[in-house]
Amino acid sequence: MANHIKSQEDILQKLNIQVLNPMQEEAIPLIENTTNTILLSPTGTGKTLAFSLPLLTILDPESPDVQALILVPSRELAIQIEQVIRSMGSGYKVNAVYGGRPVSKDKIEIKHNPAILIGTPGRILDHFNSERFSKTSIQTLILDEFDKSLEVGFEEEMKAIISQLPNLNKRVLTSATQGISIPGFVRLDKPSIVNYLDKKTPSKLTIKTVVSPSQNKLKTLVDLVHHLGNAPGIVFCNLRDSINEVSAYLNRQNISHACFSGVMEQKDRERALIKFRNGSSQILVATDLAARGIDIPELKFIIHYELPRHEEEFIHRNGRTARVNSKGTAYILKWERESLPEFIKDVKGIDVSSKSSQKIEPKPQYWETLFISGGRKDKISKGDIAGLFFKQGGLNKDQLGNIELKPDCAFVAIPLSLADELVEKLSNSRLKKKKVRITVLES
Repeated sequence: MANHIKSQEDILQKLNIQVLNPMQEEAIPLIENTTNTILLSPTGTGKTLAFSLPLLTILDPESPDVQALILVPSRELAIQIEQVIRSMGSGYKVNAVYGGRPVSKDKIEIKHNPAILIGTPGRILDHFNSERFSKTSIQTLILDEFDKSLEVGFEEEMKAIISQLPNLNKRVLTSATQGISIPGFVRLDKPSIVNYLDKKTPSKLTIKTVVSPSQNKLKTLVDLVHHLGNAPGIVFCNLRDSINEVSAYLNRQNISHACFSGVMEQKDRERALIKFRNGSSQILVATDLAARGIDIPELKFIIHYELPRHEEEFIHRNGRTARVNSKGTAYILKWERESLPEFIKDVKGIDVSSKSSQKIEPKPQYWETLFISGGRKDKISKGDIAGLFFKQGGLNKDQLGNIELKPDCAFVAIPLSLADELVEKLSNSRLKKKKVRITVLES
């Protein structure tokens, strides 16, 4: 059951959004008033907001049950949507469940039914089969990044889930890919379609090539990073071995970075994103897993250290920059004897060699991330954490970076030079009624 339900105007004001984009303007009333909707729009155009705002208007604030189910292909996307909806401060309870973490955590979080449940198909089906909440109350189903869920092999799980939802009266399917095939089990009869994949809006993305004289492109990669002025960005690789190779070289060059790939434990992936978001890591070295469905700040650039094999992957990678109304650049790092695939045409080259006058010396890492062993379930707020670091830690406002609050822990960015001192000073302090352990978050 919800309290203090906010209007759309209040939510947009809280999110500091003055104007919705054309896709959102078209999609929101359609989703609100239509039984079946397909929303096709490029990565980074605000699809989550486009389906979340109308969803909040159709929920019943008096209902104690799960009313809406959002199925997603990845844990990262589940977490991102949960954070977006929570940030709206709507008054409705929302939870995300996903594989890679103990089911016991899920049980604690959904002991009191959320109005909106988000999850990966495998974990949602597990909860369905265990009868942990009523399924008859679920009336809205949102299949976000539906094509990706099919691509990674969730078709059978989604089929089993939908077959157990007898009272659905609204279905929304989203994708950033054109021409997706929708299986019959989705029962998406005569859908209304919002398609912004075909819209010829002026692109704010610039694509440039950077030529490496050597087949080993590591030195050229670092030259490019320095050329870009130490700004945050993603370096995309195709293989885990490439990520390891790039990471080792960046370590030798003292460039702060985090790695992100499907072979990593879920906890480690989440923490890599936390460090990237708060500035403790300048670079995220990642596979295509980072091309969609992760919550990171606006980026000015991405780098293709290795080119993807297909145009679709190239588009999704590039979608991490030049999002919505911002400009961005995708850099293609290529060996001088390497040919570009046919889907990449008319790109300009730039020189980032040591002879280039635009080279910028790297700045030392400023931020470090501290782990705090208490979170929302302990009634701890961001204000409590800030107060601890201001009053007992002696920090000023400029020395306290981003705070991320999780159900059972929190993470805070502070100056690297003060990390050890703050750990010694603040560990075993009390936040609310809980004595918390504070440590430096290891990479």
